[in-house]
Amino acid sequence: MSMKRLTKQRRAVLEVVRSAKGHHPDAAWVYAEVRKLVPSISLGTVYRTLDTLIEEGYLVPLSRPGEALRYEANPDGHLHMVCRKCNRFFDIVQPLPDLLSEVKARYPGYEIEDVQVEYHGICPECRAQG
Repeated sequence: MSMKRLTKQRRAVLEVVRSAKGHHPDAAWVYAEVRKLVPSISLGTVYRTLDTLIEEGYLVPLSRPGEALRYEANPDGHLHMVCRKCNRFFDIVQPLPDLLSEVKARYPGYEIEDVQVEYHGICPECRAQG
């Protein structure tokens, strides 16, 4: 996949999100980290860049009611586990059934675009804290 324009800002934002291994950052975190690489970048530029990277398929937005939008750098199909204590997202590598095709076939009148499956529980770090 090649970007339309690989600007310094766009490259920095994508690099920061991709480097957040085991972490699905929100825009505030991305902004703070990108400023270390590009001190003159504005928060607005980070938001616009994140939106562009989503449109181009480099990032996947993760939304939960009442929380800031988070960003996933792995567009390949996988599941997430959300910790009920620390609210972090964790990747779960598990083969996915083709739920989207099954639901589209069963409900042909709907225009279904995507499916998201989340597991909820307590992560190992929070469990260790008691």
